[in-house]
Amino acid sequence: MSAEPHTESIPILTIDGPSGSGKGTISRAVAQRLGWHYLDSGALYRAIGVAAGWADADLSDHSALMRLAFGTRIEFQTHGEGEPRVIVDGIDATDELRTETAGAAASAIAAIPEVRAALFEKQRAFLQPPGLVADGRDMGTVIFPEARYKVFLTASAVERAERRYKQLKDKGLEVRMADLLREIQARDARDAQRAVAPLKPAPDAITMDTTAVPIDAVVNRVLALLPVQSSL
Repeated sequence: MSAEPHTESIPILTIDGPSGSGKGTISRAVAQRLGWHYLDSGALYRAIGVAAGWADADLSDHSALMRLAFGTRIEFQTHGEGEPRVIVDGIDATDELRTETAGAAASAIAAIPEVRAALFEKQRAFLQPPGLVADGRDMGTVIFPEARYKVFLTASAVERAERRYKQLKDKGLEVRMADLLREIQARDARDAQRAVAPLKPAPDAITMDTTAVPIDAVVNRVLALLPVQSSL
């Protein structure tokens, strides 16, 4: 799909990868350094998952989930340098979005073509000057295939589980490492095998393994791909 005429000159960096690969942390840091807009596409799917839970919707009811995708109001509020707060129908659902329950629901919902179609334009709408950093699982393959800069982050399943464990424990949530590792492995398989927009690098993406690599080092490697960073 070609870019909209009025957005053709806006630079786009897509950062895709599996859960826990560091794409959210890296994307936010890169967007801040560049002064670009930031899209957390996973938060959109998680928000629909949370909204479905609030509505007690059946995840196998595609029509109901499509209505939720169209009708749910999702806003991102940024305060300082912290993680954006995600507001779902007027309620701050940021912490709930980061639970494994919301993640599992998001993964199931993301496999439904009707929901993906409903969220397509919402994601495209984030493309605004001076540029966009978009993180997710199909940013470089489906949502912004025209992006000039594409990165695919990976990390071992064990390290990704350890990162999630620390993140959730820091939020005061009770989790078990073994459960997280099992859920991450199951989600990897589900995301890679789904018929619609499976998790895979775009053909022109640069793959980076973040296992045991400091955040700052990954951020600098990503920025080094962008000629525009020299003007900062």
